[in-house]
Amino acid sequence: MSNWDDVTSWAATGGTDTKQRANRLSKNSRTVDEEREAAVKARIGDAVEKARPALKNIPRPAKPAGEGELTPDEWERFQKCNDGVDLGNTAWFIQGKALDTIATGRLFRTTPHKLEPERCYRTIEEWAEIEKGISVGRCSKLRAAWEIGEVLAARGQQTNPGQVREIVPVRNAHGLNAAVAVYEMVADNAPNGKVTAELLRRMVKLLPGDLELDQDEDVDAVSRTIQGAIVGQAQPETALAVPAIPPAVRRAVDRRALDLANVLDRSRIPRTEVQRHLLEAFADDTDPTVYEAVLARMRQATSS
Repeated sequence: MSNWDDVTSWAATGGTDTKQRANRLSKNSRTVDEEREAAVKARIGDAVEKARPALKNIPRPAKPAGEGELTPDEWERFQKCNDGVDLGNTAWFIQGKALDTIATGRLFRTTPHKLEPERCYRTIEEWAEIEKGISVGRCSKLRAAWEIGEVLAARGQQTNPGQVREIVPVRNAHGLNAAVAVYEMVADNAPNGKVTAELLRRMVKLLPGDLELDQDEDVDAVSRTIQGAIVGQAQPETALAVPAIPPAVRRAVDRRALDLANVLDRSRIPRTEVQRHLLEAFADDTDPTVYEAVLARMRQATSS
């Protein structure tokens, strides 16, 4: 052994204990990565099986058993078909999650290229396009949007990757809850409740450049912060899109809307629904309660 070998040998740099510790750390690291990857694959597999009723399990079309209540057999068939319909709303982000997991772990790396079998796939985009017919653009869109779509679906929203892609920059800049909050703000105020990619794009443009959010706050708290920030910077040209209501009042309205949702046993109540009921109550000639309450508040404001 040379002098250099003497200096750099394991014995000279700490002995066999150091080597053993390094080996253990390396092995533990690989084990953790393998276990994490296996757990992710298992979760995705479970989710896909839960969300994907096999075609053979969907009942064939049949005439009603009668005009009254569903029979037990009809009810069972209805539930199975419900699952099949819901699959359309969940399949895209399940696919995105699967693609992202495959890409992150480079799980395609030992698959022979279908057109060039002498080599394996080098990228997720190459694998997805050749093996699954998924374009490079769609692969990127699905991978970027699946996490937001999964959370929105759990909150009762029906989304598509084209919509959700518009709020990915919000997720990247401010966190997942901020992106979800922006989507739900648009959903609450969209005409006829119809969310579009264009409406989301407009909302994202309204966000202040210096917006600061606490990523640990829940979606409702983040939403109130965003609304207050937008109102605070609203200009005349955006006044129609964002009513000039003081942030404190908007936060109070949101809190009361949550109270309403709890009383009515609903997950949430859009602000537009609260506004509609308020206006209907204000205009009700048979019950002037709300009108008189508004009148009293306006008189008090005028005299103060």
